[in-house]
Amino acid sequence: MLASGNSAAAQCVRNLLLIRRGEVPYARMKGLDADLIDRPSVNTAPIVEADAEWLVENYEPRVSLDSIEITAELAEDGQFAVKVNTVPGE
Repeated sequence: MLASGNSAAAQCVRNLLLIRRGEVPYARMKGLDADLIDRPSVNTAPIVEADAEWLVENYEPRVSLDSIEITAELAEDGQFAVKVNTVPGE
């Protein structure tokens, strides 16, 4: 990974957030819970934020989280914006 230029902690966090739980052989808990995708509830964002926080804390020890925000943006592809804030100085 280092030779590919994707070993930075921020890139690793981004990669983790793109994985759906169950996709990684021998690490089936790695990734976001796929059951939360396309869930019709308005109150899904806090659940996804908590799941993302658990994911980053368990699989990326180089990052100390301050907060995670998930916001819906008007986009043609239906994507959400995920903003991960780390603790300053780490």
